Amino acid sequence: MESIEEKIKKLPPDLQKKIMDFIDYLLERTEKKEIKKPKLNWIGGLKEYRDKFTSLELQKKAPEWRD
Repeated sequence: MESIEEKIKKLPPDLQKKIMDFIDYLLERTEKKEIKKPKLNWIGGLKEYRDKFTSLELQKKAPEWRD
Protein backbone atom coordinates (compact mmCIF):
# COMPACT_ATOMS: atom_id res chain seq x y z
CA MET A 1 0.00 0.00 0.00
CA GLU A 2 1.35 3.40 -0.99
CA SER A 3 1.80 6.14 1.56
CA ILE A 4 0.09 9.48 1.18
CA GLU A 5 3.40 11.14 0.37
CA GLU A 6 4.09 8.67 -2.45
CA LYS A 7 0.67 9.26 -3.97
CA ILE A 8 1.01 13.04 -3.74
CA LYS A 9 4.42 12.93 -5.45
CA LYS A 10 2.79 11.26 -8.47
CA LEU A 11 0.43 14.19 -8.99
CA PRO A 12 1.23 17.24 -11.11
CA PRO A 13 2.50 20.29 -9.20
CA ASP A 14 -0.78 22.22 -9.47
CA LEU A 15 -2.69 19.38 -7.80
CA GLN A 16 0.03 19.00 -5.16
CA LYS A 17 -0.49 22.69 -4.35
CA LYS A 18 -4.26 22.15 -4.04
CA ILE A 19 -3.68 19.25 -1.66
CA MET A 20 -1.35 21.34 0.50
CA ASP A 21 -3.91 24.17 0.58
CA PHE A 22 -6.63 21.73 1.60
CA ILE A 23 -4.46 20.25 4.35
CA ASP A 24 -3.76 23.76 5.66
CA TYR A 25 -7.48 24.49 5.61
CA LEU A 26 -8.27 21.33 7.59
CA LEU A 27 -5.56 22.10 10.13
CA GLU A 28 -6.83 25.65 10.56
CA ARG A 29 -10.39 24.43 11.12
CA THR A 30 -9.37 21.93 13.77
CA GLU A 31 -7.16 24.43 15.60
CA LYS A 32 -9.95 27.02 15.81
CA LYS A 33 -12.42 24.67 17.43
CA GLU A 34 -11.77 24.99 21.12
CA ILE A 35 -14.17 23.25 23.41
CA LYS A 36 -15.55 25.92 25.68
CA LYS A 37 -17.58 25.21 28.75
CA PRO A 38 -20.96 26.88 28.36
CA LYS A 39 -21.82 29.80 30.60
CA LEU A 40 -24.98 29.20 32.53
CA ASN A 41 -25.51 32.74 33.81
CA TRP A 42 -29.00 32.80 32.27
CA ILE A 43 -30.34 30.19 34.70
CA GLY A 44 -33.08 31.64 36.87
CA GLY A 45 -33.37 34.75 34.73
CA LEU A 46 -37.12 34.36 34.41
CA LYS A 47 -37.95 33.44 38.01
CA GLU A 48 -40.22 36.43 38.41
CA TYR A 49 -42.50 35.07 35.67
CA ARG A 50 -42.66 31.51 37.00
CA ASP A 51 -46.10 31.88 38.57
CA LYS A 52 -47.49 34.22 35.92
CA PHE A 53 -46.81 32.31 32.67
CA THR A 54 -46.23 28.78 31.37
CA SER A 55 -43.08 28.09 29.41
CA LEU A 56 -45.08 28.09 26.19
CA GLU A 57 -46.55 31.49 26.98
CA LEU A 58 -43.06 32.83 27.73
CA GLN A 59 -41.83 31.56 24.36
CA LYS A 60 -44.63 33.42 22.63
CA LYS A 61 -43.98 36.62 24.59
CA ALA A 62 -40.20 36.62 24.14
CA PRO A 63 -40.25 38.32 20.71
CA GLU A 64 -42.48 41.07 22.10
CA TRP A 65 -40.04 41.80 24.93
CA ARG A 66 -37.03 41.90 22.60
CA ASP A 67 -38.39 44.88 20.66
